[in-house]
Amino acid sequence: MAIMDFGGVEEQVITSQEFPLSRARRVLGGERIAVLGYGVQGQAQSMNLRDNGLDVLVGQRPDSRSWEKAVQDGWVPGETLFSLEEAAKRGTFILYLLSDAGQKAFWPTLRRHLTPGKTLYFSHGFSVTYRDITGVHPPDGVDVILVAPKGPGLALRRYFLEGKGVNSSYAVFQDASGRAEEKALAVGIAIGSGYLFPTTFEKEVYSDLTGERGVLMGALAGIMEAQYHELRRRGHTPSEAFNETVEELTQSLIRLVGENGMDWMYANCSATAQRGALDWKGRFRDAVAPVFKELYDRVADGTEARIVLDRNSRPDYRETLNAELEEMASSEMWRAGRRVRELRPENWKPKDDPGRPWIPDETRRQTQ
Repeated sequence: MAIMDFGGVEEQVITSQEFPLSRARRVLGGERIAVLGYGVQGQAQSMNLRDNGLDVLVGQRPDSRSWEKAVQDGWVPGETLFSLEEAAKRGTFILYLLSDAGQKAFWPTLRRHLTPGKTLYFSHGFSVTYRDITGVHPPDGVDVILVAPKGPGLALRRYFLEGKGVNSSYAVFQDASGRAEEKALAVGIAIGSGYLFPTTFEKEVYSDLTGERGVLMGALAGIMEAQYHELRRRGHTPSEAFNETVEELTQSLIRLVGENGMDWMYANCSATAQRGALDWKGRFRDAVAPVFKELYDRVADGTEARIVLDRNSRPDYRETLNAELEEMASSEMWRAGRRVRELRPENWKPKDDPGRPWIPDETRRQTQ
């Protein structure tokens, strides 16, 4: 493990230099890795593990869209693709990557196949941390570990194919073999993590649920909507409001932050932008601080977990979700966003005049 300084606080991190893929293969070489679920993380993690030469099979509900997706990705029914229960029975190292509600529903079946000596792996601390709600109480005799990539499966797979990696946290909940931490590090490297840092199941889920509802998704979308609607209310066009709210952030500023940090981005903006951002940053921070406190409290006391399990366990869950997403997609702000994205230079295609930017016919009709 390497000791690194993070803003004056030292932390342990593990990279492929400290734990090379060759070692991960030795640790996992005798395991039959069963990936239960072929959704957000299941697809990416199973394919990365397979590409790294490990013995992997997938468990998924037959006749589902995810089953067909797995077949398209090269998993063979009866050989490397099985029902959830059959995969759980065959696997010695089980990656439990169903949705949180799905994990709760399938747990009584999986529990029967968790015989001593097996390893139970999660990529989210939800089911174990809220085990009094989910009923997921791991049995004695099995290692229970976690590796949580800090990004969606799409990014994990894309970065893997580019020779990069998404950073991941790891944790051990139960060490029956005396080798649980080594197993966690091995599978973390094998799925393509950039680097690994230690956490606990509880801290992982608390930070994850807070982040998703906060800066990463919920707060970001809410702040965008507030600014966009205020600009439109003041007479700005949809194109101008969207560019100033979303496009400039995602296409230039956030990339500068990703390269060298927020201070570096500030230093490379105009003096007017610097002054305004520095003056207003504290006001926004103080305005949302009470919201973040309430959010964390609700995550810690299980309120958010109960909402997730209740909503996602309803028979009409998918229909309700699609309706909510459609409402967002059909809003003026995100309809404007689709038009703005179509007009990015990388989407221009030559028509009769190679020197003239191509504009989609639908967009052209609406602008004439």
